[in-house]
Amino acid sequence: MPATGIPAPTATAVDSNTDADRLGATAAFVRDQDTSVLLSRVLPGLDGPDLRALTDRCAFAHAAVLVFPTDEHSLRAQLAACGLSPEVSAQPSVVVRDRLAARHHRNPADLDVRILRPTVRGPGGEHRAVEVFALTVPPGSALRGIAEEERRLDREAHLAFDVAHPDPLVLRGLLAGFARHGATADGGGYNPHEDGTVFYFTAPVGTKTPYRRVELYARGDHRDVLAEHLAEPFTAASAPRHPGDPQAAESLLRLLTGAWTTQALTACARLRLPEAMSRHTGAGVHELARAVDAHPESLATLLRYLAMLDVVTEGPDGYRLTGVGALLAAETPGSMRPLALMYGGPFYQSFAHLTHTVRSGLPAFDHFFGENHFDHFAADPELAALFDQSMVSSAPIFDALPAHPVLAAAAASPGRPRTVVDIAGGTGELLGRILTDHPALRGVLLERPQVLAAARDHLAGTGVGERCAYHAGDFADVPDGGDVYVLSRVLHDWDDDRCRSILASCSAAMPRHADLLVVERLLPADGGSSLATAWDLHMMCNTGGRERTADHYARLFEECGLVLVGHSPLALGAHTLHARRA
Repeated sequence: MPATGIPAPTATAVDSNTDADRLGATAAFVRDQDTSVLLSRVLPGLDGPDLRALTDRCAFAHAAVLVFPTDEHSLRAQLAACGLSPEVSAQPSVVVRDRLAARHHRNPADLDVRILRPTVRGPGGEHRAVEVFALTVPPGSALRGIAEEERRLDREAHLAFDVAHPDPLVLRGLLAGFARHGATADGGGYNPHEDGTVFYFTAPVGTKTPYRRVELYARGDHRDVLAEHLAEPFTAASAPRHPGDPQAAESLLRLLTGAWTTQALTACARLRLPEAMSRHTGAGVHELARAVDAHPESLATLLRYLAMLDVVTEGPDGYRLTGVGALLAAETPGSMRPLALMYGGPFYQSFAHLTHTVRSGLPAFDHFFGENHFDHFAADPELAALFDQSMVSSAPIFDALPAHPVLAAAAASPGRPRTVVDIAGGTGELLGRILTDHPALRGVLLERPQVLAAARDHLAGTGVGERCAYHAGDFADVPDGGDVYVLSRVLHDWDDDRCRSILASCSAAMPRHADLLVVERLLPADGGSSLATAWDLHMMCNTGGRERTADHYARLFEECGLVLVGHSPLALGAHTLHARRA
């Protein structure tokens, strides 16, 4: 009988182990196991007919490890160093992404978790794999804390058994067998990218392997059995239903009322309800109604809806803001109030004409307001200021950007101070962050004349104004001679022809040594769910622009004399694309 134990990295060992060490230990473990022996070690007391029944219906398939490479190249190098194929393809991981998001209170769209399954052989030549979950964490990334905690606790490390012929009866029998021997349900999910259902267990206290999580994997969609495993109702939200199913109708009704949610949040912001709740902690409806000049019964209805959305909570002592609701207060750091006013205001009005856009290919905003949104905002200083503030509301996108290797290298270059040129950089939120983090750099902000006054005030207030120059102009006026050029959330405003014009201006202005950093949301190449998918609809409706895949941007760069070097994730579903002159 083969030996059973090159141990997997445990929580106590992970701190001193690199990702490469953990990959190597996991690969060795997978190569060494016998299914029957391993099952008896995972579930102490499992023997005789029960052991034979489980062994007949499932086979040890893989052990999993979660790693945090700095980029794709380093991950492939680590695989090769462990004797694993670096050429294996990667797929999105829905289950682990959602587990990490819930554990660390993150938006799932911000966590680009991939699965790679390099193959190995078992002691009898069995076809097995090391299941590698990879979350890219570039140097300085805001995700670094997640990586440190997950390496230390190793919560995604698990053993997996593939279920042969996974019909519902077999699956229910296997789940019952694991439960009888002390394993407890610990989540699971259906991955549409590979059409497979996973059932997770926590191993019993007496388990004799270092792994504390066990997975049963069944090909196909088994969300009905999964719902029983999770002790959750099987609803229309979790599986396809026939059109007459009442749960399907309820699910569609919830989708159709999304507009009500937008307006409820906007009303909350317009009424300054979060500010009133901060001043009157635990206030009741009548006190809040007096504070915001509202009709008490109508405000009570709005508050009940906001409580359902987890924007406020109601207790014996009145209403209080949640962390979500606090973001609608104007003075909260990172306030998203301007976004609520924009999405519930002009953009809400234009979205009522989305059908016009889909039929004509022309922006609904132009159709409704009679002009494009840039001209419309420019003619209304108050609205223009709100739009600029709404762009600042998404500033968490920028948290990791100043640590990008291109900026770090520019700041460390000897000789003359290096210059960062921020093209259409708004009021200078991003440029200010870059210059604050890198005192050796200088900045140039290219913007419309009416925006530069606010930009001067903002950058002076952050203490970097003396290192900035200000250029009034448009995309035809890109200053030459810079070292790093930045285009943040610009290209998605435009169609491909206009993007080529903008990129050509950048390419013409860039010296041979210069770098271009483009910040955009990237559409997933596999068509999976993402914030970029939602913003793609928004840009189409309101600006005539679009979100794009990395490959699409690479083609645009190439057509303008640039080459895509690589891209790395940022918060809120964004990425930094790094390009240079070809």
